[in-house]
Parts: sequence; C-alpha cells; structure tokens
Amino acid sequence: MANPNRNNSASKGWLWLMGILILLAVLGAAASLYYQYKHHISGGQTKAKQEIEEVKSVKKTKEAYDVIVVGTDPEGVAAAVSAARNGLTTLLVDGRNREILGGLMTLGWINSIDMNYAPNKNLLGKDDVFNKGFFSEWYAKIEGDSFDVNTAANAFYDLVKNESKIDVLLKTKKIDPLLSQDKKAVQGATITLEDGSTQVVKAASVIDATQDGDLAAAAGVPFTIGHEDIGDPNSKMAVTLAFRLKNVTPEVWNLMATRLNGDNNPDTGVNDVSVFGYGEMSKYPPLNKERAKMRGLNMGRENDNTVLINALQIFGVDTFDPKAVQEAFDIGKKELPNILSYMQKNFPEFASLELDGSAPELYVRETRHMQGEYRLSIVDVCTNNDQWDRIGFGSYPVDIQRISPTDNGNVVCKPKQYAIPFRSLVPQKVDGLLVVGRAASYDTLPHGSARVMPTGMAEGEAAGAAAMFAKQEKMTFRQLSASKEVIAKLQEQLNKQGMEIHPITLKPQPFMEHKAYEGLKSALMLGLASGAYDNNFHLDDPANPKRMVNLVSGAKKMKPDAFKGDVSQAIAKMENADKIPLSLEQATYTITQALGLTATSKEAQAKLIENKLLTDASLKLIADNQKLTNGDVYLLIKDLKVGLTGKP
Repeated sequence: MANPNRNNSASKGWLWLMGILILLAVLGAAASLYYQYKHHISGGQTKAKQEIEEVKSVKKTKEAYDVIVVGTDPEGVAAAVSAARNGLTTLLVDGRNREILGGLMTLGWINSIDMNYAPNKNLLGKDDVFNKGFFSEWYAKIEGDSFDVNTAANAFYDLVKNESKIDVLLKTKKIDPLLSQDKKAVQGATITLEDGSTQVVKAASVIDATQDGDLAAAAGVPFTIGHEDIGDPNSKMAVTLAFRLKNVTPEVWNLMATRLNGDNNPDTGVNDVSVFGYGEMSKYPPLNKERAKMRGLNMGRENDNTVLINALQIFGVDTFDPKAVQEAFDIGKKELPNILSYMQKNFPEFASLELDGSAPELYVRETRHMQGEYRLSIVDVCTNNDQWDRIGFGSYPVDIQRISPTDNGNVVCKPKQYAIPFRSLVPQKVDGLLVVGRAASYDTLPHGSARVMPTGMAEGEAAGAAAMFAKQEKMTFRQLSASKEVIAKLQEQLNKQGMEIHPITLKPQPFMEHKAYEGLKSALMLGLASGAYDNNFHLDDPANPKRMVNLVSGAKKMKPDAFKGDVSQAIAKMENADKIPLSLEQATYTITQALGLTATSKEAQAKLIENKLLTDASLKLIADNQKLTNGDVYLLIKDLKVGLTGKP
C-alpha cells in the first residue's frame, strides 16, 4: 500500500535542503562582505581619515588605586583595560610628552603589525591569530595588518574611555616608584606633574608597561642590557626613524602590487594596507655610512594617500641620553631626502611621491631585558616550548635586526607556537610589580620574537587580570607565580576574557630528534647557530677548520677568562681552511689553542678529556673522525661549555 505521507515528506526534505543552501549562501555573502569591509577592497580606495579624539586626562589623581599602569603603549592600554574589567580602580599614567594613546604604534609610526599567526585558518578563510582577547578586540576597530595611526589611537582610547574605573594621566614629567621601607616592594608611585608639582599615589599593584622597563629599573629590578647575555654588552639592535610619504594614490599602490606580487618572491608582497619588499633599498649609499643603513621597505597605508615606512636604521644610539636621541633624529632627517631620491631613481612608481615628515618618537627595538622569575630562552622559542603558567603565545620569527651597518641581521628560527610564562612578567628582588612588553624577562635572542606588540598586549591583559587575583588571594605576584592553583584560575579568567590559553600539542621539530640536538641547544644559547625561516640548522653539513675557528671564537663569551690563547693559530699555517674537511684532531686542537692549553694536535683530544672538557658520550656520536659535521662541532662546543661553566 502506498504511503500517503511520502510526497509530503519528500517536499519537506527538499524545503529543508533548500533552506540550508540559502543559509549557507547568506553566510558566505556575509563573510565576503565582512572580508571586504576589513580589507577595504574597493578599487584600491581607503576609508576616510579620522580626526583624533582628545584624550581626557585627569587634573588630580586619587590618593590610591588598586593598580597603577605606567606607560600608554599598546601593552599598557591592554593592562589597564583588563584590570578595570576585573573590577580594579586603575590609573593609566605616562611619563612622556604624549597626547594620544598607542605609543610606538601611533607616535613611533610603526603602523604595520608583526602578527602572531596560528597555523589554522579562521571562519573567513583568513590566517587566525594567537591570544585574541584585547588584541582582537582592538584589531577589529582598525584597517588590517597595517593601519592608519589616527584610527589606532582612537581605537585605543575608545576601549579606555568606556571603562569607568580607569583614570588617564598624560604628560607627566617623571614617575618614580614608591618603595617600601626595606625597598623590596613597590607600593605606588610619586608622580611629577606637568606643572612641576608632585603627587604620591599608592597602589597594591603596579604594572610597568614602559618600553624600556623604566619604573622597574628605578625600583632596583635587575636587568641585562642589549646583547649582554651573549657576551656583547655594547651591542643592541638598531633604532629606526619611521617616515611618511604622500601622493601614494591607488594607482601607485597598484603599481607596487604589480611589481611585488608578480615576482614569485615569498618575502615580498602587497595587500590592501601593507607593502613589504624592495630589498634593493639595502644598497642605498647613506650620507652617514657609520651610523645609518636602509633595509627593505615595510609600508603601512594611511587613509589619506600617505604611507608610513619602517626601513631607516640608525646605529650606536644611547636611547637613555636625550642628546643621543636628538642626534639620531638629526641623522635620520638628513638622510630622508636622499632616500626618497634614491627610491625615485630606482623605482618608477615612486616618481610622484613626496616626503611628508618623520615620526615624533624613535622606534627603539632593544634596551633592557629584565631578570625575572623565569627567563625565556632561545631554546624555548625554537622548540615551541609550552609552559605550565602560560599567559600568551608567540610565533613571530626570531628576527635579530642589524647591530651595525656591516651586519646583515639574522633570523635564528621560525617557531610555530611557544608559550610566554607568567613568571617572565615577575621581576626578581622586587614585589608588587609586573613588567610587560619588550623589557620583560627574555634573553636577547628570544626577545627577537617575543618583543612584538601582539605578544606584549597579551602580557598586558594577563597582568591586569593577575592584579585582581593578587588582591583576591592576598598574594604577592611572586607567590602567585609559584601557585599552580591560582595560575589555573588566572588562565581560566583569561579564557573568559576571550583569550585562548590552552596547552600546546605540537610534534617535535625535526632537528629536535637529531643526535646532535643537545649540542645544537648549547650553540643556540651562545648565539652560534641559525636555522632561518625553514629551521634548517644544517647539522649534517660538513664543517671546515675556518668555521671551527669562528665558532670557538664566538664561544669565548661562555667564560672569557678561560680563553687565554689565540684561536687563529690553529689554522695559521693551513691553506684553504674554509674548503677542506674538519677532522676531530683539528677540532680539538682548535679548542686547546683557544684555551691556551699546551698540546700538539695529536695530544689535544686527550688534553680536553683530562680537563673534563670533552666526553666519551659526544665522541661516540661522531660518525667520521676525519669529516666532522656542524652537528659534531656543536657537541664539542656543548662539552666545552659544560666543562667551563657547569651548564649546557
């Protein structure tokens, strides 16, 4: 017998299927419109430029707050908003002559973001980002991975002014830590106002979000400077003076896209708001050859046919000395007209462009590195290391910019995802204080990745929430950093705030399974190994005597006093030292020469074993004593480091 409901059921099924298809089409169209909105794909036209909203600064602060956040860079804004949303009365105060929020982004004119991308795509098919939370909330208000500085400044202020528990105080002359009697805890700040008067403001917690850890340093927190931790205390990455060019019309933008998107070079490209490329600019002959150098152009689009460019590097600047800072500005401004002329001579698309000013603040990449409860290492970053107290993630390549005009810079590795531990925000010796941003507790090499602002904003958000838990649990930050129970509560709260703080589950990198991995780790910590963007450390490539001399010379930083010899003597009588294989005999002889140990080449191996500077375990991993590889050499360096310092 026929089913009387059959035709009706089939019709309902078709209607249901059609409804699903229509819904998918609507969602697809919405996604497309959102994508076009976010990237303003409209024939190359950009949005109208916003007027900067005036930031309302309090004339007189309260006598006490739950939290004082020092510094109005993105990390500080994130910290203040997070603290306020967690119910804490918050003072956001800045000691520079600033009238807007955003610091390096809005006054340093670094308007292209070094993004921390996750390996997965989001619902719109675009690259997803790590951390999210405050960063994603702010990012949704701007133009894209480059932005108009007015838009960014207003977006920061919009997030701050909507929090009733935040007071903003700008343009102060000085901010000093208010220390406990024993000078072991920060209890607030003494603020010198614009008119010269002072106010003492007490707080249970203080968050240092200054670019250089200024308040923490004044409180007695220990730091290293620049490359001090790898034996080069006088070296720091270059500073940059960003500059602006006008007349960058949609036609000019399209010409740049035609050049850079069609060259099959993965290191160059143009989207609707960003340009990266023109590596030929590194050949620009600077007026001041000792102090200035150009790199490839990083351009961020503004909403008035202008671009901001991060490319002019200036060296040897003591950024703690106002005279040296002014000198850096002067050097940069003298170069800029010649730089534009060089661009116009070599690239026809720049013919109509004009110089339209330089940034009010320098982009300072590196100064202080705090000594915290945990110091992030280069091994942590390159191996995608998780941390039990993770409060954010990084994934940006370890980009070590030039330290001098003759240096080419270096990319040590490209991580997929590594964790920032809460302990890296907690300084040694001083309580009541957290440090977020580029001055947090990182070694100089991992700082090359962790210094980027999205990571710092995640740290700021975590610090603001941590201040609430310190108050609630009646703990110091140091006690909190040792409590797995409270850290778990902090992580849960950050997830509720829209962050994504979950354990990392990644496969080990191939180099981590290599027999010479333990040696590579020592070489990384000493700054002797680089894997570039593909994480290829060439462990199985043949070594040579000259490279051995260079590596041992670089390893001197592990304990300079122990290197009493002249390492160059190891190859003084050798021809083609950079082309012939390296034998174990030659390698061990090079080490004894560097240390000033009396031994012939045939005696060198035994001499090192006798002095506990070489182990049988490493020797057994060497496959061919006549043809050592780079990995073999790193194992020898590791044994040397353990023997001299007690640490791998």
